[in-house]
Amino acid sequence: MASRNLSLNLHDADHTAGLARTLGRVLEPGDTILLTGNVGAGKTHFARALILSLLSHPEDIPSPTFTLVQTYESTRGTIWHADLYRLSSSYEVEELGLSDAFHDAICLVEWPDRLGSLSPDHALELAIDATGDETREVTASWTNKKWSKKLDGWAP
Repeated sequence: MASRNLSLNLHDADHTAGLARTLGRVLEPGDTILLTGNVGAGKTHFARALILSLLSHPEDIPSPTFTLVQTYESTRGTIWHADLYRLSSSYEVEELGLSDAFHDAICLVEWPDRLGSLSPDHALELAIDATGDETREVTASWTNKKWSKKLDGWAP
């Protein structure tokens, strides 16, 4: 299957959050978003905005850096927000139950390189790069054709 890409330049944190909310509107159980980027690039900011957009009542969305996974019940089903930064092997990912969640939950995974061979082939990868103090470039990559339709609202 051919790989597709889409790059967007974002001028501030609000623009990043808006992009996350736009994506949130089209997600459904079984959708996985892999968030890559350096520390401080905005992965957690993006994830928080997306999660908040799907909750029926606002709540605190802590970073899962130390808990590894946070789950939320949303208007679209269960959301798993995982931060795999502290993991050292894909065996630890299996212990979290994340592999099963890829099939029946909306999953947002920071530091997806820790997944190794467990990385789902149906996922959307979002690479977030800081290009300035507030500006970011987001590059979306996918092979599953469902993402082409879901990302229609992102067209510049």
